[in-house]
Amino acid sequence: MTEIAAKDVKALRDRTGAGMLACRDALAESQGDVEKAVELLRSRGEARAAKRAGAETREGAVQSYIHAGSKIGAMVEVNCETDFVARTDRFLEFARDLALHIAAAAPLAVSEQDVPLQDREVEERIAREQAADRPENVRERIVAGKLDKWLDEVVLLRQRHVNEDKHGGKTIEELRASLASETGENIVIRRFARFAVGG
Repeated sequence: MTEIAAKDVKALRDRTGAGMLACRDALAESQGDVEKAVELLRSRGEARAAKRAGAETREGAVQSYIHAGSKIGAMVEVNCETDFVARTDRFLEFARDLALHIAAAAPLAVSEQDVPLQDREVEERIAREQAADRPENVRERIVAGKLDKWLDEVVLLRQRHVNEDKHGGKTIEELRASLASETGENIVIRRFARFAVGG
């Protein structure tokens, strides 16, 4: 399998405007061929939806989910450009599914940029300690790999939706991008809160 460099993912994202995960997956699928990756993103509607990524999102909805037993709950704010889209069943279903996912998966932040620096530093320190007995020339790659895996677990946009049957293992970012493509609007997961009794 071709190893995908972060700089290549960023370059593809800058070129297409598609999400980081979508770019990484497209590069992996195309075995590093940038032109093929661009085609893949365009065929999936990712690049088209990304053109709207800078558009203002002043409409939207707040949805909540309370798990059976009333011990865990979540609220999420999802924004879009128009009230018309905010009232559609598809948009509201996405927001509800997202609230359920947040309650179950307990993400730490919406995006990588939102992850608290202190938490990231702790994980990096643990990864360095775990890699200390490995050859020096591979330590940095091991640390980067462990950090990347941790981010997949704690960043909402990088998490795979907990409802595998309904969403087929897609990440939250892939589902968000798909909705943006369907609606033709910029869709933004603004913020969330998760509550657990005694937690």
